[in-house]
Amino acid sequence: MDYFPIFIDIRGIRCIVIGGGEVALRKAEALARAGAAVHVVAPEIREDLRQLAQVSGGGVLQRGYQTEDIDGARLVVAATDSNDVNRAISKAAIARNIPVNVVDQPELCTYIVPSIVDRSPLVIALSSGGASPVLLRLLRQRFERMFPAAYGELARLAGSMREQVRQAITDPDGRRRFWERVLDGPMAEAAISGQPARARELLVAAIDAGSAAEDRGGEVWLVGAGPGDPDLLTLKALRLMQRADVVLHDNLVSPGILDLVRRDAERIYVGKRRSLHAVRQEGINALLLEHARAGRRVLRLKGGDPFVFGRGGEEIATLAAEGIPFQVVPGITAANGCAAYAGIPLTHRDHAQSVRFVTGHLRDDTVNLNWPELAEPGQTLVVYMGLVGLEAIAEGLVAHGRDPRTPVALIERGTLPGQRVIVGTLADIVAQVAATEVHAPTLLIIGEVVRLRDALAWREGDAVTGPRRA
Repeated sequence: MDYFPIFIDIRGIRCIVIGGGEVALRKAEALARAGAAVHVVAPEIREDLRQLAQVSGGGVLQRGYQTEDIDGARLVVAATDSNDVNRAISKAAIARNIPVNVVDQPELCTYIVPSIVDRSPLVIALSSGGASPVLLRLLRQRFERMFPAAYGELARLAGSMREQVRQAITDPDGRRRFWERVLDGPMAEAAISGQPARARELLVAAIDAGSAAEDRGGEVWLVGAGPGDPDLLTLKALRLMQRADVVLHDNLVSPGILDLVRRDAERIYVGKRRSLHAVRQEGINALLLEHARAGRRVLRLKGGDPFVFGRGGEEIATLAAEGIPFQVVPGITAANGCAAYAGIPLTHRDHAQSVRFVTGHLRDDTVNLNWPELAEPGQTLVVYMGLVGLEAIAEGLVAHGRDPRTPVALIERGTLPGQRVIVGTLADIVAQVAATEVHAPTLLIIGEVVRLRDALAWREGDAVTGPRRA
């Protein structure tokens, strides 16, 4: 971060605005809304700015700026049309350790004012650090739509009942879970939909039942994290990631996605690589049961989709057998995400009327596939975990009738920065891969649709190895 975000209490505090025009008025209005005593200094001061200063408990000095004008101020805003005056104000404020903002001159500022979505007492502050004001304005518009004014009423209601909740639920973790439950349930919906009396009634009832409600067991959320790019997470996945008490994640979950998990959640790595299991499947199942029985909300975070070669079915079968409540949140599977980011449509009316997803190794680490079916033309094959068995896969398809000239793409680090696509054919893909250093995770796409990549590849910086094929 270039700037540290902070909220300052300036109620009744002396704040100086130097300038008397429209820009100064906007700055003074923002300070006055936060309760500041706004003092204005300028040779010419518009009437509405003068009135605002007086109503706020401040005052006006209708003359040019003098250094002593900022003495005793908590904040200073320079909004003049003179670069020399603005520099002098900045220098004087810095010498006095007074935070100063010079409008449209970030190099003279020691603080900047964010764009604000005001749903008091809920306030959202946004900043681009001066890099892109237009982008900031567009983001603010989105937040304005996402959070209607009634969110302020919801925040006020929750604030008014905090002490009652503290007395009713003495355990801090229990209180946090209580608030997360009610603020994501019918009470919150009633407040946001303009039914404050109903919302208060529901909140009081929840407080009365609070201690009993905390006796319930935990829950497991089986969540697909997608192929790697955090932007491909579903909204529900993100919401649950930010509510979990403990997270069990595998090696296919990218660091950028793990950064979005709730900061104070316990993280347990249970990754699996070929012949290297940090925790065996039976151990993972036992951990899910252990933490859920302890009353925790357990996030089982899996790369891609949990039901596509992810053993998610085995995990929830264990939970169901033990009576543990669970939810399943699908994710974008690697086949869809990596193909899209590589510019390869998996089906196309001129090239492939079907697509098959297969795994490149089974439990015994051997490639044991239905070769006659996979060798049929007019279909796309997507092979998960196919790097180690690549030679056997290529030979098996050719041996059962697939044209050795069939295009092949091996995608490394799909959807992530540094994505690389190695393009070849069944006849030469093994040599193409052997000529470069490739690391898992990879995905193999086999079929005529790979030819479309030449025209459809869209990602900047997408590294390509091997000849392009027309």
